[in-house]
Amino acid sequence: MNKLKVGLISLGCDKNRVDSEIILGNLKSAYKIITDPKLADIIIINTCGFIESAKQESIDTILEMSQYKGKYNCKGIIVTGCLAQRYGRELMELLPEIDIMMGVNDYNKLEESISNFINNKQNKIYNCEYSDFNINEGKRILTTKSHTAYLRIAEGCDNCCTYCIIPKIRGKYRSRSIENILQECNELSLQGVKEVILIAQDTTRYGIDLYNKKMLPELMRRISKVQGIEWIRLLYCYPEEITEDIIDEIALNDKVCNYIDMPLQHVSDNILKLMGRRGRKKDILTSINELRKRIKDIAIRTTIIVGFPGETEADFKELKDFIENIKFDNLGVFKYSREEGTIACEMKDQISEELKTVREGELMLLQKHIVHSMQKYKIGHRYKVLVEGKKEGIWYGRNYAMAPDIDGVIYIKSKKDLKIGAIIYIKITDSVEYDLVGVVCDESSK
Repeated sequence: MNKLKVGLISLGCDKNRVDSEIILGNLKSAYKIITDPKLADIIIINTCGFIESAKQESIDTILEMSQYKGKYNCKGIIVTGCLAQRYGRELMELLPEIDIMMGVNDYNKLEESISNFINNKQNKIYNCEYSDFNINEGKRILTTKSHTAYLRIAEGCDNCCTYCIIPKIRGKYRSRSIENILQECNELSLQGVKEVILIAQDTTRYGIDLYNKKMLPELMRRISKVQGIEWIRLLYCYPEEITEDIIDEIALNDKVCNYIDMPLQHVSDNILKLMGRRGRKKDILTSINELRKRIKDIAIRTTIIVGFPGETEADFKELKDFIENIKFDNLGVFKYSREEGTIACEMKDQISEELKTVREGELMLLQKHIVHSMQKYKIGHRYKVLVEGKKEGIWYGRNYAMAPDIDGVIYIKSKKDLKIGAIIYIKITDSVEYDLVGVVCDESSK
């Protein structure tokens, strides 16, 4: 008997991607996993519900895929993820095209639910129960390039940012055990993964709930001993939680990339207070100065929110001056999104969309000039580069300062074929926008 074909569309962040990979892993024995939704009997949409644009993208995708029922092979539409968890039955009533709805902790029930639906035991299936204890785990089908994988070390969030709905969707902060994470690391290594990217809503607080102390440095040390893992990368580190131990581990552990992602969101103490952030501008400066003082060539990425309620011209100028002085290696800018159910949604002095767009544009233009200036100093330097593939006849990869999909790439000039997943030495010869260009050096690493 031919297996039913299942296709999955994953929207939103890399934490959502991990959930999608677990979903595919749970279903692969009973169903044939395919990448083209036009051929799928069942289409799963793992949604994002973080901000308005993400919600709209999720709804648009549901509506688009629902048209495949009469047009192609599709027999059922499944909606999972943050949008489903956030709006529940309201979403299912709004979109009758949905046949099965699952919340963020119910993926182990998917196989049974699909079977019940296909065999006409249930016409519509709704399962958005929630547990503050469960963390989705299991064998994954990687959707990243084969040599790179995201590694979720914790779920949920205890921070009280006034603009964020995530704690209400994903629950309280809960860490995975070190042993559990190491087991997954070993499994990923056996699949050929060389780079693991540590993620959580707040990676710096890892272990505080399980071990009564922050255990990120210890976790990085233990992961670095896993055979086959060459790079360990840190995302989502809150500046006020970056300890000396974390800085030391980045500085001294050869397998930990000299790279850190710090979601600052703002630097004006006035706005940080309104945002419900724990740290203040002096904490941010202390962290950045210590990182740059103690870690050679540290690459720092951050994200900024503009147009938060009450953001004055003085607040924005302070932010802009800060970015110009600090010169982040990589920076993303987002316009504040007014989300129901958050404290900030009810705040006075909401900023117009027009002004948000202007401020976003100013910061992105500033950052473009900063990056172009910094890129020039990289010409002539050598870097270890993880070869990722070939596009239009040109090889490309990333160095320690580049996280996948968000930080640009290095285009590699080579007359010889390169091995995808290999780590080789590249000498930088030029820069193009946010990317670099280089040639292969004689010396190479394994």
